[in-house]
Amino acid sequence: MNTDNQVPELIPNSNQTGPVDYLTDLNTNLKIDITSLNEECIEFDLVGVDVSIANALRRILLAEVPTVAIEHVWIAINSSIIQDEVLAHRVGLIPIKVDPKKLDYVVGEEETDRDTIVFHFDVECKNEVFVKPSGKQEYVNESALSGQLTWLPQGNQNEMFPEGVKPVHEDIVIAKLRPGQRIEFEAHCRKGVGKDHTKFSPVATATYRLLPDIVFTQPIKNEEAIELKNKCPMQVFDIEDLGRGQVQAKVARPRDCTMCRECIRLDNWSEKVQLKRKANHFLFSVESSGCLAPEVIVREGISILKEKAVKFQQLIDEQENSL
Repeated sequence: MNTDNQVPELIPNSNQTGPVDYLTDLNTNLKIDITSLNEECIEFDLVGVDVSIANALRRILLAEVPTVAIEHVWIAINSSIIQDEVLAHRVGLIPIKVDPKKLDYVVGEEETDRDTIVFHFDVECKNEVFVKPSGKQEYVNESALSGQLTWLPQGNQNEMFPEGVKPVHEDIVIAKLRPGQRIEFEAHCRKGVGKDHTKFSPVATATYRLLPDIVFTQPIKNEEAIELKNKCPMQVFDIEDLGRGQVQAKVARPRDCTMCRECIRLDNWSEKVQLKRKANHFLFSVESSGCLAPEVIVREGISILKEKAVKFQQLIDEQENSL
């Protein structure tokens, strides 16, 4: 039997056979468990929801959580080999570390200290050579870096941002220069969302996958158990000692399963091992661009999803009342 094209089956995480009240089921089974968290990435389980909710949350994380990014660049001097348009585009993609809640959206064309942050950049490559710790020789300012952006506080922004405003990473190369070349510009930052431009997206990646569910249709023992364990490249299976020289295979790490189907690729193994996925258990991975902490991004995404649901319910109520 050729099982190379077998598609893992989706299975519900419930034994209910009759009609289900979705809201009641949601209130009963909804759960969020954080499995990993650091400064750059958060991984969590979203359990007890429909795939439409999981995908809505993912799309909101990508496109609707606001951040602050460089919107306009006024170039005064650019004698580098990079064209003005390319230079402005590169500068716009530099992530800026600032709390977007402290800024308003720009209304109209007039900018104020309540909605705009200003940076100044002036770097000239000099005909002076210095030796880096690695032993490499470079000209002074040979690399124009994001860390050379200087924040120019406007109005009372010193009080608004006592910790200062700066790029997330200070070693992003804006341009390579040679002696005598110079770049000077002023950059204005605004609040925005990813669906307007990807530079406003707070995440580098936001993905989810369904929790694998691996089922044995019959006990797999002894030589077959050892064979199954050795076949899996992700070490999903383990060996359980039953005593008296008997061993049995068990599913030890189902999260690590990538559905590569190596365990069922040979004849007859698909009759012993079934690969399934739980239809309401999602494994999320969200990697921040650095503008916001990953847990803040997820919290904001859930709040936006909640607001959308409330507005939709209000529209339905208004429509029903008008009939």
